[in-house]
Amino acid sequence: MREVTIAIDAMGGDHGPHVTVRAALNLIDASDSTNVVLVGLKDVIEAELKVHRAATGTRLRIHHASEVVKMDDPPAQALRYKKDSSMRVMADLVKRGEADAGVSAGNTGALMAVSRFVLKTLPGIDRPAIATTLPSHTGRTYMLDLGANVDCTADHLLQFGIMGAALASAIEQRDRPRVGLLNVGEEDIKGNEVVKRAAELLKASGLNFLGNVEGDDIYNGSVDVVVCDGFVGNVALKSSEGVARLIAEELRREFKRNLLTRMAGLIALPVIRAFKRKMDPRRYNGASLLGLNGVIIKSHGSADAFAFEQALIRGVEEVRGGLLRRIAEQVGAYQTHHALTAPVMAEAAA
Repeated sequence: MREVTIAIDAMGGDHGPHVTVRAALNLIDASDSTNVVLVGLKDVIEAELKVHRAATGTRLRIHHASEVVKMDDPPAQALRYKKDSSMRVMADLVKRGEADAGVSAGNTGALMAVSRFVLKTLPGIDRPAIATTLPSHTGRTYMLDLGANVDCTADHLLQFGIMGAALASAIEQRDRPRVGLLNVGEEDIKGNEVVKRAAELLKASGLNFLGNVEGDDIYNGSVDVVVCDGFVGNVALKSSEGVARLIAEELRREFKRNLLTRMAGLIALPVIRAFKRKMDPRRYNGASLLGLNGVIIKSHGSADAFAFEQALIRGVEEVRGGLLRRIAEQVGAYQTHHALTAPVMAEAAA
């Protein structure tokens, strides 16, 4: 198995080294072919390692960075004035090839700005997109964009489809992932002009495009990749998270209502625990910043050690799955297909 080195913004997120260091140690214990570089304030990281009775070595090292990007720092300020931040240095390590991927729980806007400036975008990609996985009846659904681009053109949505398919291929090892375009209905006449045009481009792209999908298709397993702009994607994601919390809280309340419901809750406990494990958002932590010339994963800022470890695992999976190579191949295949079909389509239109 390929050896992978992950650079971690150890200072990022709501909890900083208290979470990131523990998650890094868990990852190293779980995989003997994974190495970690903890980036941040050396003294703080060393103190946290002592808490866990751990020390640096061949598979775990510290790379000092003198600054920290705060969760409320404006992206432009983090990019311009904090050039030795743990986030920036993490991205630099990926650029120089000293790390195969970078993971941060820090400020999302700053991470996107810094990563895009340092790593640049892959050829053929105009804008990076944020992609994550969501649970479905058949496994996992990959969805993008989730907030990086609130105003998109049809060409951007096409690129999201290409990158999403490459991501699903890298993680799930599927040759032709099923791609759907999120819309207000399945019919071709539905949606605004941007979405209609995007559907046309996706149909002609060579991807395994199944057409328009609706919100419930995100979870029913009918497609592997759901494409949308960042405005729609973020609203859909946050709405889903709210519904999940509502269901969990209402179930808890109903089972505690009286003695009879408490007894019913005890009987149903194995089912409840299994449901909770599958729907636990920590299991799906780790959003990919797709389109960059490097693997960068954004963890939720409030992630605990288990959740942050899932983000680290996502980075390892993307590297071993050859994500960047797959995106380049998908873009190349589309450009070749478009170059071959464009003259024929133009002649037919004439």
